[in-house]
Amino acid sequence: MLKAYVNSFKIPDLRNKILFTLAILALCRVAAGIPTPGVDAENLTKLFEAMKQGAGGGLLNIFNLFSGGALQKFAIAALGIMPYITASIVIQLLIPVIPSLEKLRREGESGRQKINKYTRYLTLLVCIVQGTAATKFMMNPGQLMQQAKGIEVVHNPGPVFAITTVIFLTAGTMLLVWLGEQISDRGIGNGVSLIITINILSRVPSAIAGLASLARGGGAGGGNLIYVLLLLAMFFAVCAATVALTQGQRKIPIRHARRSAGRGSAQGQTSYLPLRVNYSGVMPIIFGSAVLMFPMLVFRVVPFTQTWAQYFQRGSLTYMISFGIIIILFSFFWVSTQFKPTQIAQNLQKQGGYVPGIRPGQPTATFLDNTMTRITFAGSLFLTGIAIMPMVLAREFDIPMTVAAFFGGTSLLIMVSVLLDTMRQIEAYLLSHRYDGFLDKGKLRSRSGF
Repeated sequence: MLKAYVNSFKIPDLRNKILFTLAILALCRVAAGIPTPGVDAENLTKLFEAMKQGAGGGLLNIFNLFSGGALQKFAIAALGIMPYITASIVIQLLIPVIPSLEKLRREGESGRQKINKYTRYLTLLVCIVQGTAATKFMMNPGQLMQQAKGIEVVHNPGPVFAITTVIFLTAGTMLLVWLGEQISDRGIGNGVSLIITINILSRVPSAIAGLASLARGGGAGGGNLIYVLLLLAMFFAVCAATVALTQGQRKIPIRHARRSAGRGSAQGQTSYLPLRVNYSGVMPIIFGSAVLMFPMLVFRVVPFTQTWAQYFQRGSLTYMISFGIIIILFSFFWVSTQFKPTQIAQNLQKQGGYVPGIRPGQPTATFLDNTMTRITFAGSLFLTGIAIMPMVLAREFDIPMTVAAFFGGTSLLIMVSVLLDTMRQIEAYLLSHRYDGFLDKGKLRSRSGF
């Protein structure tokens, strides 16, 4: 495997793509360190410390993780790339519902470009909404957070600060989107996914510091080296399970009928239709986190319901149960909108292909639908376990969320899926130039991050 990394820099085209990608990712990290004007950095640190100790601290850590620490600094990239991800999810959900979008998807490259344009427009709208909410909170944090009362983050709050800050935050996110597209076009691909991944990886030093604190005596079981070693062993086990979930698939054998070609006949071939175990990727986790964010915010604002917010605090038992149910339901919903068994069965029938033991046409569609349903159920349960794992560790074992976030959830799934897909693309370059790939046996399967 190490030889494959060395060989990657022997191919001029691949070397240029890798260096260009690294340079763009460095610019993204620079954007995450430039604070917005008019914010008191010292009081901002106090605000985040107070919020971490109260309700919603776990959710705050997740947003800060995805932004690569930019939220804690309230940098111009504080919103991160998540508004674009939100817009992409909304567009993907609307494509099966709106006929015009469905028609664009079938038009090929031209239709994809138009859909990307609509996604950027929606990203701009999401940035304005989220930027306005974040700016309003910074101007008066005590209005929504009891523990934040008395902390003044903004030097001169007012309309001028609000308008300029929303412009800075929106421009920061749109800059990240443009940089991500540059990586996809001129780099090694997966631009937006790589930006999120590098933001998550930038928090690894904080996680290591938290793990060192546990070894010295912080948290339940702290001061015990065996306890820390068990955590490391659990981390590698969860990583292996996440890789298995990401790469796992059920292969449906497809046989093609023998065809006549002139005086001879072409022998029938056998291929496979791969059905991924985790067909929906990280979408259910992102959707579940977004949905469960609203009840807590509403209960804090509406009078006489403030005490109900504790039931939807991230890490509570009610939150985890609701989170798991939403993940399972959304997994089935996503598969139902993206996986079309009837269309697949029709295409197979037109191409002369069939599943052994299953009649072509509607019986094949029913077989594929039933098979995908069973696979989705197993995958959604596995996905729920990985998603809830960090909250269980933080709740039951008093592990800091900065450490627990790397034991599952969205962060680990994104890192695994994106890094595997990036390695697959680099491996394709190596194999095309007669170099060995990363694996001596088997191969890396294609898997998009989102």
